[in-house]
Amino acid sequence: MSIQTGVITKNTNSLREGIYTMPTQHKIDKQFSLKVEAVRALELSNRLHSTLNLEELMNMYAQETQTFVPFDNINYTHPDNIFSFSQGDKKRHSCQYRLLIGGKNLGELEFTRSKRFTDEETINLEYTLSSLLNPLHNGLMYQQAIINSLLDPLTGVKNRSAFDSSISREVSLSKRHNNPFAMIILDIDLFKNINDKFGHLFGDCVLRDVAQTIKDEIRDSDMVFRYGGEEFVILLSNTCETGALLLAERIRQSIAQMTFSYNGNSTLVTASQGIACLKQNELELELFKRADDALYHAKDSGRNCTQLAEV
Repeated sequence: MSIQTGVITKNTNSLREGIYTMPTQHKIDKQFSLKVEAVRALELSNRLHSTLNLEELMNMYAQETQTFVPFDNINYTHPDNIFSFSQGDKKRHSCQYRLLIGGKNLGELEFTRSKRFTDEETINLEYTLSSLLNPLHNGLMYQQAIINSLLDPLTGVKNRSAFDSSISREVSLSKRHNNPFAMIILDIDLFKNINDKFGHLFGDCVLRDVAQTIKDEIRDSDMVFRYGGEEFVILLSNTCETGALLLAERIRQSIAQMTFSYNGNSTLVTASQGIACLKQNELELELFKRADDALYHAKDSGRNCTQLAEV
């Protein structure tokens, strides 16, 4: 097995410098070949700039690159897992590249196939990769902007807009596959008193720590949203009432056992929760209302407790 690696940046001078020690005729042929590849790379770059959708971009790049250098598999990974792409079956021989632009790591791209890549083919690959850098950078920035627009900047969990766009999809998936689905609404008890006594900066720290506690307890498949103020919503796919209640109680107890301390001040915090499980033919707004009613029941029952919605 051969593994050929490299780093692709916007500077391709090293490729051009390599031709000056060649015999004259070979140098002329090579210069002509590189000019052709440079033109192809420019044309490819123009086509790739036509989209900011990363999936579409990589599909287009893979299809175009196949016409220059045949391969069996292409695999892209981003260092922060913003996006990944894989096409085809991985084979024995590979060319691996780290993509850099302005010193920023855009990720790693690997090509594999059954036979070794020739030196000429790796040069062709590097030209196509130089065409990919700017479009990929733009697409990643666009994707990050979308992600940021759906995050609450204070707590780092998803925001109300993300909830509004997620709940319909999750309810639809649950009904389609006939899987149980549960919602937890959590509200920090007497949060206004915390802000009034210790200040809003202290309250912000409480919100951040409560959000982190929730994230520590839920599964990767679960989703948590800051719905507004001191209220959080947790969506639990493939979860029945018993499982939702067990999770909610773990979260509630974890919060109650914490001491929230900042800048010399400290306090205990509790939370109340309402749980509703999706009923057959129930709409998402009806599910939310039942969970919200259960939350108010928990508040009326003395706070620091969890209540199940009425069936």
